[in-house]
Amino acid sequence: MAAMQNFNADISLLSLPQLLLDVDAIDANIALKEQWAAEHSMVLAPHIKTTMTREIVQRQLPGSWGVTVATPAQAAHAVAWGARRILIANEVVFPPLVSELRRLLERNPSVSLYCLADSHAGVAALSRGFEDAERPLHVLLDVGVAGGRTGIRNAADASVLAAAIRKAPGLLFAGVSAYEGIAPNLRTPENLAAIDAHCEAAVRIFAGLRGGFDVEQPVYSVGGSAFQDRAAQFLPEGSVNVLRSGCYVIHDSGTYAEVSPLRGLRAAAVVRTVVVSVPEEGRAILGAGKRELAYDAGLPRLTAHHRDGITLGEPTGVVVRLFDHHAVVEDAGDLRVGDLVDLGISHPCSVFDRWRTALAVHGNATEVWHPQF
Repeated sequence: MAAMQNFNADISLLSLPQLLLDVDAIDANIALKEQWAAEHSMVLAPHIKTTMTREIVQRQLPGSWGVTVATPAQAAHAVAWGARRILIANEVVFPPLVSELRRLLERNPSVSLYCLADSHAGVAALSRGFEDAERPLHVLLDVGVAGGRTGIRNAADASVLAAAIRKAPGLLFAGVSAYEGIAPNLRTPENLAAIDAHCEAAVRIFAGLRGGFDVEQPVYSVGGSAFQDRAAQFLPEGSVNVLRSGCYVIHDSGTYAEVSPLRGLRAAAVVRTVVVSVPEEGRAILGAGKRELAYDAGLPRLTAHHRDGITLGEPTGVVVRLFDHHAVVEDAGDLRVGDLVDLGISHPCSVFDRWRTALAVHGNATEVWHPQF
């Protein structure tokens, strides 16, 4: 939690509550991740849906192979921010969205797009949109797990679907994608064994398709922010091994702080808010709630307490409940009406989309950044 003290208590705020970003921590996280990827024979395509903030993405681009996004709209932002290789880690099957991808390639001749497919219907949808296109769409075969999200469930389906991609007009069969992060964020032996089995199965599928790719150096894409160390143990040879983590750039004060194998990452975001009421002894009400805070992977944690421009340290209170614009703190200790508190978030992917402005703090200097979702 010490990194959160980098936010001066007396920085000028446009309003409260406010999302604050520690620029030094962001830069340090990017450098640490780039070093880790290089040491493990991987290249980065950070999943920018975590922040969708130009100033952050442009810090990630120089040390990355490309970027990962979830939607065609995010891909368009990525192109505008300077990305030239874009992996859409999703199945794009709706015809107007396929058309968006085609237009994006037509307007940007230096850009390459990669998309996932896990069904013949999905392959057909992509091919219909690209069958007479001047520039093809790169397609990765998506490998999933039973009960998970997208991706083929049976390894025996891989060769048949790969053949369909190769035959489809307008498409290039460019590699294989898997995602181990669908597993719970727990490092139990059972969970790690399931993650390892999924990664190993994806590598076997890639090996079985070797020689059938339409590109000279196929892509093998895997790896989130929670179990990148497990994914790195199962990498094929002769491929571009693309690590597409997203949360690492901001990290957090909750689930990723507990599960990430990459030591040295720093939580780079807090939401600063004000104590609006102390209606009972030991209970304080803060002026931030579900509309401002992530809560899908744990409630926020109090990381700093400020009064009259002075930082008093880390408070002892615990957030126990969120309303739309209020948070309830029990064991509130010395919190008083008008005090400011910083709330560390859990799961950064669920906080940036709540904000139109973020205050980026670098020493005593601040800038206003604008997430674009």
